[in-house]
Amino acid sequence: MIPLLLGLTLLGYVLGSIPFGLLLTRYYGAGDLRSIGSGNIGATNVLRTGRRGLAAATLALDALKGAVAVLVALAVAPLFAARAEAFAAVAVVVGHCFPIWLKFRGGKGVATGLGAVLALSPITGLLCCVIWLAVARLSRISSAGALAAFVAMPWMLAPLRGEGFGSPVALAGFVIALLVLARHHANIRRLLAGQESRIGGR
Repeated sequence: MIPLLLGLTLLGYVLGSIPFGLLLTRYYGAGDLRSIGSGNIGATNVLRTGRRGLAAATLALDALKGAVAVLVALAVAPLFAARAEAFAAVAVVVGHCFPIWLKFRGGKGVATGLGAVLALSPITGLLCCVIWLAVARLSRISSAGALAAFVAMPWMLAPLRGEGFGSPVALAGFVIALLVLARHHANIRRLLAGQESRIGGR
């Protein structure tokens, strides 16, 4: 079991570390994403290039790699699926946030984490999307929506899967949520100071 879990963890990390935003913006001539806006490799920063199609593609592909990592783990290790899913889910988000080929300077894990959660529990994933969109719409602050979704996510994940909060997947949910929150430390500081940028300007 341990070698297989390690293999799935490595696979999850490698999948997560594929920088789709960086690759797409380079391929389509939008420049080096790391020198634009926040320097982040995620969809929000891709949107700052003015290429909405590329931003949407980045969002979809980053979410897809999160889902694929979890679904592959489930397919390969059905006899201990919960542990395999948990390891893969955390690994794919870590890979996105800290890709080795970008000197561990990656994204914030929102889309990839959401993709992983959708694979772990579709209902939880959909509820996270609703929370994200609702809070972002009401506050006109994208980061506020993402943070609200991931604060709520681990508390929904276990019950909606019919598991306790000590289960491997539940613990993975808390780890992912903490990682996403940690990656948003600058956004949280700006939110508390009332300085976070709003959708469509102030």
